[in-house]
Amino acid sequence: MKTRFALVLLVACAGSIVYAQRGANPLGDGPWTYTTSERGTRIRVSVVTKGLSHPWSMAWLPNGDMLITERQGRLRIVRNGVLDPEPVAGVPRVQAGGTSGLLDIALHPKFAENRLVYLSYNVSKPAPAASADAPQPATRGGRGGAPMVYSTALARGRFDGKALVDVAEIFVAEPWTELSGGDASRIVFAPDGTLFMSSSHHRDPKAPQDPMSDVGKILRLNDDGTIPQNNPFVGRAGYRPEIYSIGHRTVLGLAFHPATGVLWETENGPQGGDEVNIIQPGKNYGWPLVTYGRDYNGAPLYERPIPPDTVLPAIFWVPSITTSGMTFYTGDQFPAWKGNLFVGAMTVGRIGGTGHVQRIVLNGDVEQRREMLLTDLRQRIRDVRQGPDGFLYLLTDEDAGALLKIEPAP
Repeated sequence: MKTRFALVLLVACAGSIVYAQRGANPLGDGPWTYTTSERGTRIRVSVVTKGLSHPWSMAWLPNGDMLITERQGRLRIVRNGVLDPEPVAGVPRVQAGGTSGLLDIALHPKFAENRLVYLSYNVSKPAPAASADAPQPATRGGRGGAPMVYSTALARGRFDGKALVDVAEIFVAEPWTELSGGDASRIVFAPDGTLFMSSSHHRDPKAPQDPMSDVGKILRLNDDGTIPQNNPFVGRAGYRPEIYSIGHRTVLGLAFHPATGVLWETENGPQGGDEVNIIQPGKNYGWPLVTYGRDYNGAPLYERPIPPDTVLPAIFWVPSITTSGMTFYTGDQFPAWKGNLFVGAMTVGRIGGTGHVQRIVLNGDVEQRREMLLTDLRQRIRDVRQGPDGFLYLLTDEDAGALLKIEPAP
């Protein structure tokens, strides 16, 4: 077993961002132990299982088994710490490629009674016929170069222990777009039983501010995909009723604050400007009119007075860390971490091999300090969750992805 003092406090930095080609960084077998910045808190990181391909999200069954999504469209199950070689059957067809595919997973709050599993994922279909004079849709992904359009969908099905059955697509974001990419989606159930779903920007600079588009929004749905009648824009002309908040880019984390019950989210900026936002109904979070980031060519984005109705981020990063999944720690295994926010990071400033986990200490809704964890593993951390046992679990978004566990060091 190796002991490292590889955790450093995050210091804001400026200057040029170094670009590097993203490459795989082999993960050893571990375990690894670390001394953290909190006195008396030493942790051990171990590999639960390898053999995953770009895992995206995870959920625990009542018996302790885990369901894990893989971006290519597979749903895997880990039983007693062992990855079943056979994927779970019944997963809906997804549009996989690049960053698109099978994304988040959530269990219904009454899963023990109804066995319902929810999945968010990307979809595509042939573009509708258009006149010869109309602009032609993108052709990426179409068979034989056929024009395609893209969206993000939500499905649910019953898990019978081996497969998803009675699977139904209960919501598809509108309108379908000619642009693929930038299409991440997280889902989370609220304390009142409604479901929040993010629909990211699809590389469309106008849609996040368009109230008649679900793109670049956080949506609120009933558990059957219908629209709650107390949504902020229900009955308002010119707004889609499923919209809960607008002006988002790429939303890669959703979690409810354990004390306030308010929804928080992580959001990727372009070059810099990753954010943590506290989501309020009907509010505008600015993208692309307001951002701390720059375009990928280094040019400033939308330098103009901030619109007065814009909600600014609670936390932001320059350079980017490519924020991903998030969780608030509420368990008893790490007393010094109680109430802290944990955010996955896939790169720092687009430099390969710089993924890690960030621990953010809060005073109410205000950030006090940050700590970078597991930097020497050099893994792209796609998701971070608290397990029912009070330990923290991570998914590494790699060709040879893995499920990791953080527990107190002996």
